[in-house]
Amino acid sequence: MAELNFKHLRYFWTVARVGTIAEAGRVLDLAPHSISAQLATFEAALGVSLFRRAGRRLKLTEAGERILGHAEEIFALGDQIVDVVRDDALRRSLPFRIGFPDSMPKSVVHRLIEPALHVERPGRLVCREAPLVELLAELAVHRLDLVIADRPIPPEVSVRGYSTLLGEGTLTVFAAPALAARLKGDFPATLHGAPFLLPGEDVAHRGALLQWFETRRVQPSIVAELDDSALMKAFGQGGAGAFAAPTMIADHVCRQYGVEAVGEIAEVNNQVYAITTERRLAHPAMQVIRDQAGKMG
Repeated sequence: MAELNFKHLRYFWTVARVGTIAEAGRVLDLAPHSISAQLATFEAALGVSLFRRAGRRLKLTEAGERILGHAEEIFALGDQIVDVVRDDALRRSLPFRIGFPDSMPKSVVHRLIEPALHVERPGRLVCREAPLVELLAELAVHRLDLVIADRPIPPEVSVRGYSTLLGEGTLTVFAAPALAARLKGDFPATLHGAPFLLPGEDVAHRGALLQWFETRRVQPSIVAELDDSALMKAFGQGGAGAFAAPTMIADHVCRQYGVEAVGEIAEVNNQVYAITTERRLAHPAMQVIRDQAGKMG
Protein backbone atom coordinates (compact mmCIF):
# COMPACT_ATOMS: atom_id res chain seq x y z
CA MET A 1 0.00 0.00 0.00
CA ALA A 2 1.58 3.28 -1.11
CA GLU A 3 -0.01 5.44 1.56
CA LEU A 4 -2.66 5.28 4.26
CA ASN A 5 -6.15 6.46 3.33
CA PHE A 6 -7.16 8.47 6.41
CA LYS A 7 -10.79 8.64 5.31
CA HIS A 8 -10.96 4.85 5.35
CA LEU A 9 -9.14 4.82 8.68
CA ARG A 10 -11.76 7.14 10.20
CA TYR A 11 -14.59 4.95 8.91
CA PHE A 12 -12.90 1.92 10.48
CA TRP A 13 -12.29 3.82 13.73
CA THR A 14 -15.92 4.91 13.95
CA VAL A 15 -17.33 1.43 13.31
CA ALA A 16 -14.93 -0.04 15.87
CA ARG A 17 -16.07 2.42 18.53
CA VAL A 18 -19.85 2.19 17.99
CA GLY A 19 -20.06 -1.50 17.10
CA THR A 20 -22.27 -1.53 13.98
CA ILE A 21 -22.12 -0.16 10.45
CA ALA A 22 -25.68 1.15 10.76
CA GLU A 23 -24.83 3.22 13.84
CA ALA A 24 -21.60 4.43 12.25
CA GLY A 25 -23.63 5.52 9.22
CA ARG A 26 -25.90 7.57 11.48
CA VAL A 27 -22.94 9.17 13.24
CA LEU A 28 -21.06 9.92 10.02
CA ASP A 29 -24.22 10.83 8.08
CA LEU A 30 -23.41 8.25 5.41
CA ALA A 31 -25.33 5.34 3.93
CA PRO A 32 -24.38 2.01 5.56
CA HIS A 33 -23.64 0.40 2.17
CA SER A 34 -21.17 3.21 1.45
CA ILE A 35 -19.32 2.53 4.71
CA SER A 36 -19.33 -1.23 4.00
CA ALA A 37 -17.79 -0.64 0.59
CA GLN A 38 -15.13 1.69 1.99
CA LEU A 39 -14.26 -0.81 4.73
CA ALA A 40 -13.92 -3.58 2.15
CA THR A 41 -11.55 -1.36 0.15
CA PHE A 42 -9.56 -0.59 3.30
CA GLU A 43 -9.28 -4.28 4.22
CA ALA A 44 -8.21 -5.15 0.67
CA ALA A 45 -5.54 -2.46 0.74
CA LEU A 46 -4.24 -3.68 4.11
CA GLY A 47 -4.53 -7.34 3.18
CA VAL A 48 -6.20 -8.28 6.49
CA SER A 49 -9.71 -8.72 7.89
CA LEU A 50 -10.53 -6.07 10.49
CA PHE A 51 -13.89 -7.31 11.81
CA ARG A 52 -15.78 -10.51 12.48
CA ARG A 53 -19.51 -10.67 13.00
CA ALA A 54 -20.88 -11.50 16.48
CA GLY A 55 -24.66 -11.52 16.28
CA ARG A 56 -25.79 -8.09 15.12
CA ARG A 57 -22.54 -6.41 16.12
CA LEU A 58 -19.05 -6.35 14.71
CA LYS A 59 -16.08 -7.46 16.79
CA LEU A 60 -12.50 -6.58 16.01
CA THR A 61 -10.11 -9.25 14.78
CA GLU A 62 -6.61 -9.39 16.26
CA ALA A 63 -5.36 -7.24 13.40
CA GLY A 64 -8.25 -4.83 13.93
CA GLU A 65 -7.37 -4.47 17.61
CA ARG A 66 -3.77 -3.56 16.75
CA ILE A 67 -4.79 -1.06 14.10
CA LEU A 68 -7.42 0.51 16.38
CA GLY A 69 -4.76 1.30 18.97
CA HIS A 70 -2.75 3.23 16.39
CA ALA A 71 -5.90 4.91 15.04
CA GLU A 72 -6.75 6.14 18.55
CA GLU A 73 -3.30 7.73 18.81
CA ILE A 74 -3.56 9.31 15.36
CA PHE A 75 -6.94 10.96 15.97
CA ALA A 76 -6.01 11.98 19.52
CA LEU A 77 -2.94 13.72 18.09
CA GLY A 78 -5.14 15.39 15.50
CA ASP A 79 -7.33 16.79 18.28
CA GLN A 80 -4.23 18.11 20.04
CA ILE A 81 -3.06 19.85 16.87
CA VAL A 82 -6.42 21.57 16.53
CA ASP A 83 -6.24 22.69 20.18
CA VAL A 84 -2.74 24.14 19.70
CA VAL A 85 -3.77 26.45 16.86
CA ARG A 86 -6.82 27.82 18.65
CA ASP A 87 -6.22 31.06 20.49
CA ASP A 88 -7.74 32.04 23.85
CA ALA A 89 -10.51 34.11 22.30
CA LEU A 90 -11.68 31.18 20.20
CA ARG A 91 -11.49 28.75 23.12
CA ARG A 92 -13.91 30.97 25.01
CA SER A 93 -16.57 30.31 22.40
CA LEU A 94 -16.05 26.55 22.04
CA PRO A 95 -19.08 24.56 23.20
CA PHE A 96 -18.92 22.14 26.12
CA ARG A 97 -21.28 19.37 25.07
CA ILE A 98 -23.07 17.28 27.70
CA GLY A 99 -25.48 14.42 27.09
CA PHE A 100 -27.89 12.81 29.54
CA PRO A 101 -30.54 10.09 29.14
CA ASP A 102 -34.21 10.91 29.68
CA SER A 103 -34.21 8.57 32.68
CA MET A 104 -32.07 11.11 34.58
CA PRO A 105 -34.06 13.57 36.74
CA LYS A 106 -33.70 16.98 35.12
CA SER A 107 -33.27 18.69 38.49
CA VAL A 108 -30.28 16.44 39.27
CA VAL A 109 -28.72 17.26 35.90
CA HIS A 110 -29.35 20.98 36.40
CA ARG A 111 -27.80 21.05 39.87
CA LEU A 112 -24.75 19.18 38.60
CA ILE A 113 -23.98 21.22 35.51
CA GLU A 114 -25.14 24.71 36.53
CA PRO A 115 -21.80 25.53 38.25
CA ALA A 116 -20.04 24.74 34.94
CA LEU A 117 -21.49 28.01 33.60
CA HIS A 118 -19.29 29.94 36.03
CA VAL A 119 -15.86 28.39 35.41
CA GLU A 120 -13.16 30.45 33.73
CA ARG A 121 -13.55 30.27 29.94
CA PRO A 122 -16.66 28.06 30.19
CA GLY A 123 -17.59 28.24 26.52
CA ARG A 124 -21.12 27.65 25.37
CA LEU A 125 -22.97 24.88 27.21
CA VAL A 126 -24.75 22.44 24.87
CA CYS A 127 -27.07 19.84 26.43
CA ARG A 128 -28.42 16.85 24.53
CA GLU A 129 -31.03 14.37 25.76
CA ALA A 130 -31.31 10.94 24.13
CA PRO A 131 -31.22 7.21 24.95
CA LEU A 132 -27.96 6.25 26.66
CA VAL A 133 -26.74 4.01 23.81
CA GLU A 134 -27.18 6.85 21.33
CA LEU A 135 -25.34 9.28 23.61
CA LEU A 136 -22.43 6.86 24.00
CA ALA A 137 -22.15 6.59 20.22
CA GLU A 138 -21.96 10.39 20.01
CA LEU A 139 -19.34 10.42 22.78
CA ALA A 140 -17.26 7.81 20.97
CA VAL A 141 -16.81 10.08 17.94
CA HIS A 142 -16.29 13.21 20.05
CA ARG A 143 -19.62 14.85 19.33
CA LEU A 144 -20.11 14.97 23.10
CA ASP A 145 -17.55 15.82 25.78
CA LEU A 146 -19.37 14.22 28.69
CA VAL A 147 -22.33 11.96 29.38
CA ILE A 148 -24.04 12.11 32.78
CA ALA A 149 -25.96 8.91 33.47
CA ASP A 150 -27.48 6.82 36.24
CA ARG A 151 -25.29 3.83 35.37
CA PRO A 152 -21.79 3.11 33.99
CA ILE A 153 -21.21 2.07 30.39
CA PRO A 154 -23.32 -1.08 29.90
CA PRO A 155 -21.17 -4.17 29.25
CA GLU A 156 -23.02 -4.95 26.02
CA VAL A 157 -22.10 -1.54 24.54
CA SER A 158 -18.72 -1.68 22.77
CA VAL A 159 -17.71 1.93 23.35
CA ARG A 160 -14.26 2.73 24.68
CA GLY A 161 -14.72 5.10 27.58
CA TYR A 162 -14.44 5.56 31.32
CA SER A 163 -17.22 5.68 33.90
CA THR A 164 -16.52 7.75 37.02
CA LEU A 165 -18.92 7.51 39.96
CA LEU A 166 -19.78 11.10 40.88
CA GLY A 167 -22.06 10.33 43.79
CA GLU A 168 -24.84 8.20 45.16
CA GLY A 169 -27.73 8.53 47.57
CA THR A 170 -30.97 6.97 48.67
CA LEU A 171 -34.47 7.20 47.21
CA THR A 172 -37.52 8.84 48.77
CA VAL A 173 -41.15 8.07 48.02
CA PHE A 174 -43.38 11.08 47.31
CA ALA A 175 -47.12 11.53 46.82
CA ALA A 176 -49.67 14.29 46.30
CA PRO A 177 -51.09 15.55 49.65
CA ALA A 178 -54.38 13.61 49.52
CA LEU A 179 -52.60 10.34 48.73
CA ALA A 180 -49.78 11.08 51.19
CA ALA A 181 -52.37 11.41 53.97
CA ARG A 182 -53.59 7.88 53.18
CA LEU A 183 -50.03 6.54 53.25
CA LYS A 184 -49.15 7.84 56.70
CA GLY A 185 -48.28 5.18 59.22
CA ASP A 186 -45.99 2.17 59.05
CA PHE A 187 -43.80 2.83 56.00
CA PRO A 188 -43.37 0.95 53.69
CA ALA A 189 -46.29 -1.31 54.69
CA THR A 190 -48.68 1.51 53.78
CA LEU A 191 -47.57 1.20 50.14
CA HIS A 192 -49.12 -2.27 49.90
CA GLY A 193 -51.99 -1.99 47.42
CA ALA A 194 -51.42 1.76 46.99
CA PRO A 195 -51.22 3.24 43.47
CA PHE A 196 -47.57 3.54 42.43
CA LEU A 197 -45.71 4.95 39.42
CA LEU A 198 -42.88 2.60 38.49
CA PRO A 199 -39.77 3.85 36.66
CA GLY A 200 -39.34 2.34 33.20
CA GLU A 201 -36.82 -0.30 32.20
CA ASP A 202 -34.29 2.34 31.17
CA VAL A 203 -34.04 3.64 34.75
CA ALA A 204 -31.08 2.09 36.57
CA HIS A 205 -32.66 1.73 40.02
CA ARG A 206 -35.85 0.05 38.76
CA GLY A 207 -34.59 -3.49 39.42
CA ALA A 208 -33.35 -2.67 42.91
CA LEU A 209 -36.67 -0.96 43.69
CA LEU A 210 -38.68 -4.02 42.63
CA GLN A 211 -36.36 -6.24 44.67
CA TRP A 212 -36.90 -3.98 47.67
CA PHE A 213 -40.68 -4.33 47.34
CA GLU A 214 -40.31 -8.10 47.18
CA THR A 215 -37.99 -8.24 50.20
CA ARG A 216 -40.36 -6.08 52.24
CA ARG A 217 -43.35 -8.15 51.06
CA VAL A 218 -44.99 -5.01 49.73
CA GLN A 219 -47.04 -5.11 46.52
CA PRO A 220 -48.14 -1.66 45.39
CA SER A 221 -50.65 -1.34 42.58
CA ILE A 222 -48.56 -0.30 39.55
CA VAL A 223 -50.68 2.14 37.57
CA ALA A 224 -48.01 3.25 35.07
CA GLU A 225 -44.39 2.69 34.02
CA LEU A 226 -42.55 5.84 32.95
CA ASP A 227 -39.03 6.33 31.61
CA ASP A 228 -39.17 10.11 31.76
CA SER A 229 -38.65 11.34 35.31
CA ALA A 230 -40.38 14.69 34.73
CA LEU A 231 -43.49 12.97 33.35
CA MET A 232 -43.56 10.63 36.35
CA LYS A 233 -43.45 13.57 38.75
CA ALA A 234 -46.23 15.30 36.80
CA PHE A 235 -48.43 12.21 37.14
CA GLY A 236 -47.56 12.08 40.82
CA GLN A 237 -48.45 15.72 41.23
CA GLY A 238 -51.88 14.96 39.77
CA GLY A 239 -52.44 12.21 42.35
CA ALA A 240 -52.13 9.24 39.99
CA GLY A 241 -49.81 7.44 42.37
CA ALA A 242 -46.80 7.59 44.65
CA PHE A 243 -43.34 7.64 43.05
CA ALA A 244 -39.68 7.40 44.03
CA ALA A 245 -37.03 10.04 43.32
CA PRO A 246 -33.51 10.74 44.59
CA THR A 247 -33.43 11.96 48.19
CA MET A 248 -30.78 14.53 47.21
CA ILE A 249 -33.49 16.54 45.40
CA ALA A 250 -36.32 15.92 47.90
CA ASP A 251 -36.76 19.60 48.79
CA HIS A 252 -36.91 20.60 45.13
CA VAL A 253 -39.41 17.85 44.27
CA CYS A 254 -41.73 18.89 47.10
CA ARG A 255 -41.58 22.58 46.17
CA GLN A 256 -41.80 22.15 42.41
CA TYR A 257 -44.56 19.54 42.30
CA GLY A 258 -46.51 20.25 45.48
CA VAL A 259 -46.02 16.70 46.79
CA GLU A 260 -45.00 15.36 50.19
CA ALA A 261 -42.29 12.92 51.24
CA VAL A 262 -43.84 9.65 52.44
CA GLY A 263 -40.73 7.73 53.43
CA GLU A 264 -37.09 7.05 52.57
CA ILE A 265 -35.81 3.87 50.92
CA ALA A 266 -32.35 3.62 52.45
CA GLU A 267 -31.63 0.21 50.92
CA VAL A 268 -31.80 1.39 47.28
CA ASN A 269 -29.08 3.64 45.92
CA ASN A 270 -29.42 6.16 43.13
CA GLN A 271 -26.08 6.66 41.40
CA VAL A 272 -24.71 9.34 39.10
CA TYR A 273 -21.82 8.67 36.71
CA ALA A 274 -19.69 10.84 34.47
CA ILE A 275 -18.79 8.98 31.27
CA THR A 276 -15.91 10.32 29.19
CA THR A 277 -13.43 9.11 26.60
CA GLU A 278 -10.56 10.13 28.89
CA ARG A 279 -9.64 8.46 32.16
CA ARG A 280 -9.25 11.79 33.96
CA LEU A 281 -11.93 14.47 34.25
CA ALA A 282 -9.45 16.99 32.90
CA HIS A 283 -11.71 19.78 31.61
CA PRO A 284 -12.32 22.52 34.23
CA ALA A 285 -16.08 22.20 33.74
CA MET A 286 -15.87 18.46 34.40
CA GLN A 287 -13.95 19.09 37.61
CA VAL A 288 -16.59 21.57 38.77
CA ILE A 289 -19.34 19.03 38.05
CA ARG A 290 -17.47 16.39 40.05
CA ASP A 291 -17.08 18.78 42.99
CA GLN A 292 -20.77 19.71 42.84
CA ALA A 293 -21.73 16.04 42.90
CA GLY A 294 -19.77 15.62 46.12
CA LYS A 295 -21.84 18.34 47.75
CA MET A 296 -25.12 16.74 46.64
CA GLY A 297 -24.47 13.24 48.05
